[in-house]
Amino acid sequence: MSDSLTTSRERLVALLRSRSVLLGDFVLSSGRRSAYYIDCRRTTMHAQGLELVGQLGLAALRERGWAADAIGGLTLGADPVAYAVARASCSAPPVVNAFTVRAAAKTHGAGRLIEGCFEPGARVVIAEDVITTGGSALRAAQAIRDDGGTVLGVLAVVDRGEGGRETIERSGLPVHALVRVGDLVENSA
Repeated sequence: MSDSLTTSRERLVALLRSRSVLLGDFVLSSGRRSAYYIDCRRTTMHAQGLELVGQLGLAALRERGWAADAIGGLTLGADPVAYAVARASCSAPPVVNAFTVRAAAKTHGAGRLIEGCFEPGARVVIAEDVITTGGSALRAAQAIRDDGGTVLGVLAVVDRGEGGRETIERSGLPVHALVRVGDLVENSA
């Protein structure tokens, strides 16, 4: 990782710590209790966070050799991550467009499950804000496959280290996380 990317990663970690890590007693989507919650959207929707996630996310795609046509995932957590990477790619082509996978297909209009810049045959990266169980990324990947796309891998901002990464990898998809929970929360293991 170049010095500028190392500095950007350090800035992202600091921003996540100050904006996104909440301490207390929380029930996660998995139903498990936790002494901390990572509300990544408070960073990924912040102007500085968008810049950092875009820069680091695009660099990760390129380092992994993921020649994606588009990036996206389940709305809402994946949306700012995908948009940040897409925007960053404008300054460093080739361009990577963005898409969103809805929780359910629309019941009106074109009735789409996948919105934005996705076409059958596209090579995509699934975006995720926080990986906990891996379920969101896998649902998005299945929607892409069902609509004729190829999933290259999963890009996450934070890996909570609770088995989600391993679940995704067991399904055959490589995972790259910009930050691990241990960078954000002491005694997270």
